[in-house]
Amino acid sequence: MSQGAVPFREALRFWLKLGFISFGGPAGQIAIMHRELVEQRRWISERRFLHALNYCMLLPGPEAQQLATYIGWLMHRTWGGIAAGALFVLPSLLLLIALSWVYVAFGQIDWVAGIFYGIKPAVAAIVLQAVWRIGGRTLRRPSQAPVLWAVAIASFVAIAFLDVPFPWIVLAAGLIGAVGGRGWPDQFQAGGAHTSKGQVHGPSLIDDHTPTPEHARFHRSRLARVVLVGAILWLTPMALLVAWHGWDSTLAQMAWFFTKAALLTFGGAYAVLPYVYQGAVEHFQWLTGPQMIDGLALGETTPGPLIMVVAFVGFVGGWARQVLGPDALFLGGALAACVVTWFTFLPSFLFILAGGPLVESTHGQMRFTAPLTGVTAAVVGVIASLALFFLRHIAWPVPGGPVDWVALAIAAAAAIALLRFKVGVIPVILACAAAGLLLRLAGLA
Repeated sequence: MSQGAVPFREALRFWLKLGFISFGGPAGQIAIMHRELVEQRRWISERRFLHALNYCMLLPGPEAQQLATYIGWLMHRTWGGIAAGALFVLPSLLLLIALSWVYVAFGQIDWVAGIFYGIKPAVAAIVLQAVWRIGGRTLRRPSQAPVLWAVAIASFVAIAFLDVPFPWIVLAAGLIGAVGGRGWPDQFQAGGAHTSKGQVHGPSLIDDHTPTPEHARFHRSRLARVVLVGAILWLTPMALLVAWHGWDSTLAQMAWFFTKAALLTFGGAYAVLPYVYQGAVEHFQWLTGPQMIDGLALGETTPGPLIMVVAFVGFVGGWARQVLGPDALFLGGALAACVVTWFTFLPSFLFILAGGPLVESTHGQMRFTAPLTGVTAAVVGVIASLALFFLRHIAWPVPGGPVDWVALAIAAAAAIALLRFKVGVIPVILACAAAGLLLRLAGLA
């Protein structure tokens, strides 16, 4: 396919539309792209779509956003990838800045507090659903994959009870996968993709046998240019932040912390949230644990990748630390949200633009996929610890106080709706928010 087969303006309109309709987490977002790009528009074939998806699943970062970046890059070179990836994130960033402002400015109003009272148990149920979904895809039965089950359980114990830092858990799981892939290859087979293979949707503009365009072929000089530009795009704002208020300032520390977080998001946003919690809540104290749960709830109700919850973390932290002074709280929060978004997503663009031509050929080779499978097994345990954390805060909103049985009942109902009846995330959140509001108005919560 020639790069002009789909007009760039038409592609831009689609990527902007996708940014506003990309609800449902990575599975839902990928399903939307598959329906639009493979089945309806036929811009790319089923096999090429899955090939791109499998590459993105090997990378840290939000796989749906990276898939959009990859397809945009394949069709319209570097600017196509940048446009697709940026428009996937921009609507969510703007919405979260607005919602974060409402939260910090008016969150103590009774009816707003009631809505969040109902949403928090829904978030705990959503995290439990993530454990079920990722665990079912990765672990299989204990008799079939005992090593992976051992990794998952060990990871749960390490982060929930031993306070082992998340990066060490990822490193250990990857090493176990690398060794286990040689000793027990049948246990470390990579999981399936989000869509079913073998479907035929007619000829596509980028078809199965369409030659790889010149800009997608590997050249060392092109790789060097991308890496150099990426380094400049990271170093320049970091240097400005450090020069402005010093290395220990809130914005500089946010930039450094979320750069590290971006490199650890194997397995999606739920996998890195415990690391974000350890840093943002426990170490830097940019926000509180309950605020973190509220931020995740807002992230679930907006389009875009769930890792966009970092924008909420940045806004609340920037507001609380008054990074632009007490007279510019909103601007300080918005600036912090933009800073953490920039440093969180910059690596995702670099992975696609720099590594696309290089890493594609490694898909399906056990020495590359086995470490990822080990990490994904650890992710199951890590997310389970996150669910335990949320349930603990919901059950005992006041440490040492009475159990909140009403909140636990809402969480149980939300879990049944999600797992048993397959109700969508958005309807569950809306129903729980309505229940919380009614309970608060009735004086029962």
